[in-house]
Amino acid sequence: MKKVSFAAFGGPDVLRLMDAEEPHAGPGRIRIAVRAAGVNPVDWRIREGQFQQISPLALPAGVGQDAAGVVDEIGEGAEGVEIGDPVFGVGSDTYAEFAVLSSWARMPEALTFEEAAGYPSVMETALRIIREAGVSSGQTLLVNGASGGVGSAVLQIARDRGIAVIGTAGAANQDYLRGLGAVATTYGEGWAERVRRLGRVDAALDLAGSGVLRELVELTGDPQKVITIADPAARELGVRFSGAAGSMTDALTEAARLISEGGLHIPVARSYPLAEAAAAHIDSQAGHTRGRRVIIV
Repeated sequence: MKKVSFAAFGGPDVLRLMDAEEPHAGPGRIRIAVRAAGVNPVDWRIREGQFQQISPLALPAGVGQDAAGVVDEIGEGAEGVEIGDPVFGVGSDTYAEFAVLSSWARMPEALTFEEAAGYPSVMETALRIIREAGVSSGQTLLVNGASGGVGSAVLQIARDRGIAVIGTAGAANQDYLRGLGAVATTYGEGWAERVRRLGRVDAALDLAGSGVLRELVELTGDPQKVITIADPAARELGVRFSGAAGSMTDALTEAARLISEGGLHIPVARSYPLAEAAAAHIDSQAGHTRGRRVIIV
């Protein structure tokens, strides 16, 4: 089979499309014929070696954790799934023609494989950080970097729960944020004052890692009311860095519910063939995404 892998840490140019042995589903796992794989910032952070001190990775290594495809092998003890089922979920080395998933759910009928591949990690992250922020119906959540995949999910989950959202994004994405129910404002000089004029902020999420944690602390009045998934300076300011994954099963179940009810849609900003994984990483690192990027297999 074909698989994207890298033999040294570095930039996008270290990615190679290679022949590899097919993986097989162990106990409690399934294998899918991959139709699409989600592109997440964690993919290129791992490729750069950013997590080596936390979780060492042996090289060569594959890339990717989110995928959608058709079940073609079922491991011992894996239940509720049959050969031929279309599923989406998370596993390892998903930039490949075949991948093993550790968590999965049947795809909602409304989704294509391309769309479904963009949901798993995004939904888990969005649900986790909203929970950690402690906001509830009637309160206001500030989201820095609101137009990407996680931001798109946060805005729609918040809307479903009656939580008001102020979202920051580039000028080109202001109408997009408003369409998801947020009060939108732009980045740039004076952004914090623009937010302050919009009213009280009960908690804030930093999804962009753009160096605005001090302002978010000032706007909320308490560093413990600010959560980032992207800024390593968090601890210096007393801000919580959220990196530990929650329940992927719960995330997939909630995603399926919201999608089926018409309350969740994350657009695919761009799709790339397997051979152009490096280009997908370049674009992901550049930011300014509206929705998700995916690899088509």
